[in-house]
Amino acid sequence: MLSRVAESLYWLSRYIERTDGMLRMLKINYASSQDAISEFSWSPVMRLFCDPNDDGLDGMEFNSRAVLQYMVTNKENPNSIVNIITLVRENARSVQDHITKDVWQCLNEYYHTVKDPRLNVMLKKDDPISVLDILIKQGMLFYGTTEITMARNEGSSFMRIGKYLERSIQSVNILDIKFGSVDHNPDLLTNTSYWKHLLFSIGGYELYLKTYRQGFEAENVLDQVVLNNEFPRSVIYSINQLFKYFERLKRDGHITAGNLAFLIGRLQSKVKYSSIKGLKKGDLHLYLAEIKSELYGIGNAFNQTCFNIY
Repeated sequence: MLSRVAESLYWLSRYIERTDGMLRMLKINYASSQDAISEFSWSPVMRLFCDPNDDGLDGMEFNSRAVLQYMVTNKENPNSIVNIITLVRENARSVQDHITKDVWQCLNEYYHTVKDPRLNVMLKKDDPISVLDILIKQGMLFYGTTEITMARNEGSSFMRIGKYLERSIQSVNILDIKFGSVDHNPDLLTNTSYWKHLLFSIGGYELYLKTYRQGFEAENVLDQVVLNNEFPRSVIYSINQLFKYFERLKRDGHITAGNLAFLIGRLQSKVKYSSIKGLKKGDLHLYLAEIKSELYGIGNAFNQTCFNIY
C-alpha cells in the first residue's frame, strides 16, 4: 500500500473519532447548561477542542448556542465539525479504491448532512440536541458500516491505529480538564452530577453503574477511564488496541518497527502497571501530561516512520 493511501486512511479515521468525541461532549454540556442554576461556562469544552488563541471565541463562554454554532457549523473555525468532516470526505475521495462503496456513501452522506444550511438554523432556533443526535448517528453509521464491510487488511489496521490513538488522547484530555477543575473547586470532588456528565460524554455511564456500586466517586471514575480493560474508551483499552494493530502491521511486513515498538510498549507498560492508589498519592496532572506527551510522540513517530517517505 502506498504511504499516502495509508496516511489518508489513518487521518480519515482519526478525524471521525475526533468529531464523535466533540459531538458527545457538546451534547452533554448543552444538557447540563439547561439544568444549571447559575451561568454555565463552556470554557472547559473550548479549551479541549478550540485554539486558545482564536479571537472568534471572545465573549462566547456563557452563550451556549453561539458555542454550538461556532464548533459545529462555523467554516471560519478550522476545528469545527463541518471543516473536519470536509477533510474526512477529501481523504475518503482520494482512497475510494481502498474503502468499500458503502463506507464512501456513508461518509458522503455525513458530509452533505453537516453542510445542510438547515442545520445552522436548527442550532439557532430549535433544540440543538436533535442536531447533535443527527450527527452522532452519522458517526455511528460509519463505525457500523466499516465494521461489517471493510476487509481486515492493511488499510483497516491503519484506520484502527488512527482511531485508537485519537481516542486515547481524547480520554486523557477530558480527565485532565475535569480533574484540573477539581483543583480549583474542591466541592466538585463530591458532586455526583459532575462525574455523571463526564461518564455520559464518553459513553461510560451504563458500564459504571454495572461495575461500581458505591455511587459516583472521582476515584472510581478515574479507575474506569484509565484502567478498565472492559471499557472501550479507557486509556488502557485504546493503547492495547493501538499495540495490537501496530503488531499486526509489523508482523505482516507492512511497516518497520523502528522506535515505534519501544514507544508503544513503554506507554502500554506505564499505564498497565499504574494503580489508582498510586495515582491518588502522586501528581495526577503530571501523570496525565506524561501520558499525553507519549501519545503525541507515538503519533509523530508514526508519521515519520510510515508516511514521511513520499
